[in-house]
Amino acid sequence: MGKKDASSTRLPVEQYRKQIGKQDYKKTKSVLKATRLKAEAKKSSSAFRDAFLVIAAILLFVFCIYAFFYLNLSSEIDLDVDED
Repeated sequence: MGKKDASSTRLPVEQYRKQIGKQDYKKTKSVLKATRLKAEAKKSSSAFRDAFLVIAAILLFVFCIYAFFYLNLSSEIDLDVDED
């Protein structure tokens, strides 16, 4: 007898959980679609950002080399100048 009572009290809870699950599925279906679109947009913009960062790093490296040689050559030119 206790077994019947336990299963009958569980049944409305299971039905309630199923109803909540169906409602959540309906909600999350549109949310999942929006999330997927957002992730795809982020993924495509990530490629541009990565390319920009690589180009910026190369330009910074070239600028550092240029500054190094400029400073070294400018100091040598000043030493070679003879003032009479």
